[in-house]
Amino acid sequence: MYPVVSFRNISKSFGLKKILSDISFDVMENEIFGLIGESGSGKTTLLRTLIGFYSPDKGNIYSLGQSLVENPDVLKERFGFSSQDGCFYQDLTPLENLKYFGKLYRLKGSTIKQMSEFLLKMVELWDSRSTVAGNLSGGMQRRLDLCCALLHKPKVLIMDEPTAGLDPLLRKHMWSIIKKINASGVTVIISSHLLNEMEQLCTNVAMIQNGKLIGRGTPDQLKNLFSKNEEIILETFPGGYKYIVNSLMEKGVQLNYVRYEKHNVVMYTPNAEAALKAIVSVLEELKEKLLEIEIHKPSLNEVFEALSRYYSKTQPEAGAQPQQIQQQPVARAIPVKITPLIPTQAKPVTQSVAPASRPAQTTSPTKPVQPVPKLSTKDRLKQLVEQRRQKQPKTEASKNSGVKL
Repeated sequence: MYPVVSFRNISKSFGLKKILSDISFDVMENEIFGLIGESGSGKTTLLRTLIGFYSPDKGNIYSLGQSLVENPDVLKERFGFSSQDGCFYQDLTPLENLKYFGKLYRLKGSTIKQMSEFLLKMVELWDSRSTVAGNLSGGMQRRLDLCCALLHKPKVLIMDEPTAGLDPLLRKHMWSIIKKINASGVTVIISSHLLNEMEQLCTNVAMIQNGKLIGRGTPDQLKNLFSKNEEIILETFPGGYKYIVNSLMEKGVQLNYVRYEKHNVVMYTPNAEAALKAIVSVLEELKEKLLEIEIHKPSLNEVFEALSRYYSKTQPEAGAQPQQIQQQPVARAIPVKITPLIPTQAKPVTQSVAPASRPAQTTSPTKPVQPVPKLSTKDRLKQLVEQRRQKQPKTEASKNSGVKL
């Protein structure tokens, strides 16, 4: 089966400035594909090259085996484009805009009427169908632009920064509309710098920095490149961290990277459970008092940051694959969970288990404050290790819920 879109060695320059350098990747049918990168990384240029606004200096773009560079009619028929600037007339109403663009697509009057009603109702603009577009809110204008892109029933919808400038509620609404469009059988290609939202939405992503492809795959695949290492942040008193690290290594704990901070030590290990067991005995042997401990996992945003740092230092050849990238220690604070899973709709309630010298407080607004029993360092870490052993389903709640020791 041919990919619905295939980029092959796409390069583009403006004058002496090279914007895209040897970009190659595929987009399969019926997926939501994310194009990730910082502002100015080349995302918009790549999408405008895809729709024929720019011609590539090198390479080609294919759709189901046909060259879009050589067959522009295929491009017009199969693709719809929603830009971040808005491609509609401000002095026309939504219905008038759709009628105008329908005629450009040479659609029948009955088809334009039917699709206009369907699309405006889908994006919740039907009640504003007779309002001049210039008087619509920013979010409503973004949805109108989306209707114009979908009017001719394209197989592929391209969206350039669809939620740029929208508040969190409007962004959430736009994402729900995008999912609805994708569920109808339309392949969606999105560019965005909001990586946390793309992580939840996209089936596959491509990461671009300075016009070069630095990573591609599913969000989980990209995160797994870095999740082999877990980050342990340890704070103790009096804080003999070099002695602690040396003792852990003498006990056979694999520490791939260690960073000494002002008030703690940061350790990266592929086996956090074994490290936690060793920490129990080491702190007792060295008479160190546990103040705080955290375990972290990476997010897609931090994977992108790590890849960007790596490529900015090494300047590899364009088009290098993620598997060629040296593993970098990168992590996001996801405290170890020792409370029951919380539904994703509910706000996570966290609880602190403090060292013996400090009373702990619960943050739940619905329960009275309960004193936490004073535990020894050994008991606290045993509790932590035991909870990590429990196999729990990998839901969104399990990613976001937890407590901090």
